[in-house]
Amino acid sequence: MAKQVGKPEWARVAEAFEASGQTQREFALARGVRLSTLQSWVYRARRAAPSRAEAVRLLPVQVAASPAATDVLLEVVAVGGARVRFAVGTDVAYVARLVAALGR
Repeated sequence: MAKQVGKPEWARVAEAFEASGQTQREFALARGVRLSTLQSWVYRARRAAPSRAEAVRLLPVQVAASPAATDVLLEVVAVGGARVRFAVGTDVAYVARLVAALGR
């Protein structure tokens, strides 16, 4: 892009990049634009876009007394490092939903 390009055109270029599936470097080379300029406009477009984050969902939990030392406990460690300990016999579907929610 040798000519002066205005803000609306750069917004369209940033949008085209997002839909392209290419890396920023590949897209810039294919379009003949400076990588740093493309990065700047993609950053601006992403910052101006409404947040796509999911709303926080809370799951019901039941607070119980500490289990006796003789109880057998299982532990799941989520990708983010959160640990969930539960007694043998706990509903597996409940534990799976809890771990999935902690992993988000």
